[in-house]
Amino acid sequence: MLPVTPPVRPMLAKSVKGIPDPAKFPGGLSFEPKWDGFRCLVFKDGDDVELASRNTKPLTRYFPEVVAAMRAQLPDKCVLDGELFVALTPDGGRGRLEFEVLQERIHPAASRINLLAEQTPASFVAFDLLALGDEDLMARPFAERRAALEEALAGLDGPCYLTRTTDDPAEAEQWFDQFEGAGLDGVVAKPLAAPYQPNVRSMLKIKHARTADVVLAGYRLHKTSTEERPLLGSMLLGLYDGDRLQHVGVAASFTDKRRAELYDELQPLVCPIEEHPWGEWKEWAIANPDRVPGTQSRWSAGKDLSFTPLRPERVLEVGYEHMEGRRFRHTAQFKRWRPDRDPESCGYEQLEEPVSYDLTRVLGVSDEPASGRRR
Repeated sequence: MLPVTPPVRPMLAKSVKGIPDPAKFPGGLSFEPKWDGFRCLVFKDGDDVELASRNTKPLTRYFPEVVAAMRAQLPDKCVLDGELFVALTPDGGRGRLEFEVLQERIHPAASRINLLAEQTPASFVAFDLLALGDEDLMARPFAERRAALEEALAGLDGPCYLTRTTDDPAEAEQWFDQFEGAGLDGVVAKPLAAPYQPNVRSMLKIKHARTADVVLAGYRLHKTSTEERPLLGSMLLGLYDGDRLQHVGVAASFTDKRRAELYDELQPLVCPIEEHPWGEWKEWAIANPDRVPGTQSRWSAGKDLSFTPLRPERVLEVGYEHMEGRRFRHTAQFKRWRPDRDPESCGYEQLEEPVSYDLTRVLGVSDEPASGRRR
């Protein structure tokens, strides 16, 4: 029996601006890339392997190829914290994390799971060690856990990997700039003297923060909205791709007072769906490559995805972290209205584009020279 058994919630991170100074933390800091995948705790006892998500839900059945690799590559008895990811190499060797492809791996049908395991195989990258053999390491400082992790996972070359680390903030800054081109999400800083603290935000995360001017194309009502007190829930956002308004995500997170104000403020812009740029999608019943609003997928089954179309006449500035394909990876943050901008001027060309970067270099299995960044 393992000394650490499920359920265990992973240790979490709080957001900070900029690479922190290690001198301000007892024992210093260890920096590592911030992976953009599914957080995953691994419980391995011989051939018995269990994968658990951040919220302790089982992931084992969805990734049979990863489980097989773990049986072959990982120590006989261990509990690991890490990340599941899918990387594609469409240009003949350069890898990039693909979160949307990873999402497709969660499927109810066993036949589909097995097919995707072959077509889009996943990998696992380890970044912490909770137990090894019969020893519980959670109370040990991260510096000791990391040393034990490096010894236990020495020589991994995929599909299981050990994440790289540095104690040099200048190198961490370089990673922050470069690794986004491989689909990574930023940098994580871990206090070297800290124990493993489940569900506690004892780590630090530094993520990319950007702004864009986008077109307001519609809204959804908040779940607490009533006929007597309608509240705006989220704004549907668009960017122009030529003369086509592309759905790029949503902005949310308003106070109830602001939700009521926004609902009233936007009523003059309400229009029939037939007169809206997204009117062509009103009859669609399934999800589609453009991720248009109002369409269903297995991720949204049962949810009311209807929206109120607005004439695309208003521009707002939003904050976002990074793109996933042609959409914002996470919910955008409303910054301000931009009455000085014409909606038709809000296109993809304004977005900062990280230069492609080889994921194998992040994983330490390539010697290709680094590349820079462009706008």
